[in-house]
Amino acid sequence: MKKGIYPGSFDPITNGHLDIIHRGSKICDKLIVSVLNNPNKKSLFSVEERVKMIEQSTKEYDNVEVDSFSGLLIKYAEDQNADAIIKGLRAVSDFEYEFQMALMNKKLSEKVETIFLMTSSKNSYLSSSLLKEVARFGGCIQGLVPEDVKDAVYNKLK
Repeated sequence: MKKGIYPGSFDPITNGHLDIIHRGSKICDKLIVSVLNNPNKKSLFSVEERVKMIEQSTKEYDNVEVDSFSGLLIKYAEDQNADAIIKGLRAVSDFEYEFQMALMNKKLSEKVETIFLMTSSKNSYLSSSLLKEVARFGGCIQGLVPEDVKDAVYNKLK
């Protein structure tokens, strides 16, 4: 596959996200990891901070690019001439929502496919929201995010 988009809020990027990036980079000639700028969502990190963290965490991949977008994902994917949108799934509850979004995206554009990648079992419980809650209450997030992201989370929550 030529070009894939892996969209998300990535607030912050976790090892679960990195697993999807690693696997997505194997099936795409180019994978664009793109941070959604959603002004209606209260984020811990700015879009710019999230982009920098992802760039740092993915620098080993020659075919991974980091970007940001706002608005409709399918419009962004078309603007990028993407062949596919890659979505990571943790549980059945993720599938129901993502399936609905994939059908809507297909209705809006026949050109772009959605590919679902199941998370690895070691990351199936992991979400950015849960990670921030654990860190906020002094819990250990070691091994759930890259080391520099772990430090950034703790510093931001001080």
